[in-house]
Amino acid sequence: MSSELLASRIEGSQLVVETEDGPETYDTRFLVAALLIDIARGSGKIEPEESSQIIDLIEEYFHLEPAASLELVTRAISELADKPTLTKLLLELAPALSDRQKEDVAFMGLKVVAADGRRSFSEMEKFKKATSDIGISAEIVHRAFDRYFAQTMPGE
Repeated sequence: MSSELLASRIEGSQLVVETEDGPETYDTRFLVAALLIDIARGSGKIEPEESSQIIDLIEEYFHLEPAASLELVTRAISELADKPTLTKLLLELAPALSDRQKEDVAFMGLKVVAADGRRSFSEMEKFKKATSDIGISAEIVHRAFDRYFAQTMPGE
């Protein structure tokens, strides 16, 4: 695969990127995987617990088979490494996400931050940047935090 991106366009709910090797398409599933990977990398590397959490979240959220979820995450890691400018292009898909999907993405991002048992400042900064980049409002982020704490805190 070529790492040089020549042009891009949105077709429906897909991003089509022209490369020297021909067009490649990306959808909102890829966008979500890429955002979660970016958040996990906030601490400098993706911890095993974080990668496992990402695979599980993608599998559950998109109703994928385990192998398909692993394949999507692996593809996202590989393509983001090979094509550093792809991340910015993927943001063009953000308007295709509903507010509920954006809340779900923020919720999953919080689960990834906490997956290794440490909430590092750098990962929270990546979370904040990712939610801002895809246009998640403060109200929606707040709802995601409420969901996260409702799920992880002991009952009252």
